[in-house]
Formats: sequence, structure tokens, C-alpha cells
Amino acid sequence: MKAIIQRVMNAKVSVNGEVVSSIGQGVLVFIGITSTDNDKDMEYMARKLLSIKIFDDEHKKKWKKTLIDNDFEVLCVSQFTLYNTWKGNKPDFHLAMPSEHSKEFYENFIEMLRSKYKPEKVKELK
Repeated sequence: MKAIIQRVMNAKVSVNGEVVSSIGQGVLVFIGITSTDNDKDMEYMARKLLSIKIFDDEHKKKWKKTLIDNDFEVLCVSQFTLYNTWKGNKPDFHLAMPSEHSKEFYENFIEMLRSKYKPEKVKELK
């Protein structure tokens, strides 16, 4: 699994001009799943995402607080393109988990995050 984590004051995802998911302050996370990922990888990524110290503390000291410490939100977006390789000038996504398996894996990952944090704080884009 790969994750690109971005701190945000707020974030929203729109499709055709309609907001389909949004959060207040927290992190926007693009999740890439490869065909070899398993439950152990899912557990590791969930633990890391919720415990990464990327926020300032009350004294403005950098890298001291986690998402959980601050009671912030998380918005996850499935992003198979994180496992892109190149064949000449064409992208190749053969390393990404096939869609018939990745949907269930991604949904299980979201449920794992919700079980380890506050379910209402974990948003997703399917």
C-alpha cells in the first residue's frame, strides 16, 4: 500500500460540480493498493496513518501531534494511479490491485480506520 498524506484546513471532493465528500481540518489521504497487499499491510497503514505526528502542538512545536491527538478528520480517496509504471510514454497500472478486488480491500481499510478511531471522523470517496 502507498499513501500520500496532505494536511488540510478543509477538503472536499466534487464530481460534476457536486460535493460527494468533505472534511474540516485534518488530512486528505490518497490510497494506492497493489495486487500483493494483504491484511497485514492494511493494519500497518491504518496504524501509521492514525499515529503519524504531522501537526504542531499548542506551543507551535512542529511534528508533535497526531490526527487523533487533535480530534481531526480524515478523508480517504482510492487512487490506483499511485502504482503507475511507464511503458514508453504510456502509463501502465499492472501493479495496482484489479478493481474487482480493490473495492472490497479499500472498504475494509476504511472500516479498519473507523474501528481504530471515531467512525464519524473518517470520510471516504468510493
